[in-house]
Amino acid sequence: MAANPAFDYKPPMTPYLDIVYRDEDMIIINKPSGLLTVTGRLPEHQDCLQTRVNRVLPSATIVHRLDMATSGIMVLALNKAAHVHISQQFEKRLTKKHYIARVFGHLTESSGTIDLPLICDWPNRPKQRVDHDNGKQALTHYQIIKLEEKTTLVKLTPVTGRSHQLRVHMLSLGHPIIGDRLYACQQALALGPRLQLHAESLTLQRPSDNQAISFEAKCPFI
Repeated sequence: MAANPAFDYKPPMTPYLDIVYRDEDMIIINKPSGLLTVTGRLPEHQDCLQTRVNRVLPSATIVHRLDMATSGIMVLALNKAAHVHISQQFEKRLTKKHYIARVFGHLTESSGTIDLPLICDWPNRPKQRVDHDNGKQALTHYQIIKLEEKTTLVKLTPVTGRSHQLRVHMLSLGHPIIGDRLYACQQALALGPRLQLHAESLTLQRPSDNQAISFEAKCPFI
C-alpha cells in the first residue's frame, strides 16, 4: 500500500491562474500549494495546473513539475519547438532555480551541500529514499536565511531534479520541511498548515532568442 496519507483534494480556486509572464513560446505560472501539476488517476483529481492553462492556451504542455504541496514558479511550453528547447535546458542543467523552505530545528552550518543518491522507496511509494548502491545522483546546495525559534528558513538550490529531492535531502540532515505530510515528524507537521517549500526563482533561456530571463514569485509563508 502506498504511503501517501489519504487526503481530500481541494485545489485552491483563488487565484485560479496566476500568470507571471507569457510570450509566443512559453508561459510562466506561479502555482499555488495544493494544486496538482497534472491530472491524477481519479475523476476528482482532474483539476490541475495543466488543465487550467489548457482552457485558455490549448497548446500549452508541461515541461517540468512541482509536487502538489509545493508552490512557486513553473514554465509551460506553447509549441513543440519551445518544448524541446526548454526541456533540453532542464536536461543539460542550464536552468537556474532556487527554493525557499522552512525546516524543523536549527541547522548547525550556515551553508553546505547535500550529495546523496535517491531512489523510489517502492513499498512506500510515492516516498523516495537515499540509496548509495542503486540511487540516482542528487545534489542540493543550502544556505541559512534566518534562524527562528523552532525552525530555520533556508534557501535551497538543487543541481539535479530528482523526485522529492529537497524534501528527502533536508530530512537526511535531520531537519524535515515543515508541513511535509510524507516525511515530517509530528512536531514538524504540526508547525505549518502546508508544506513550506516554494520555488521562488527560475532562470532560463528564452526560446526565441536564447536570452537569459529570470522570474520570481514571492514566498507566501514568510
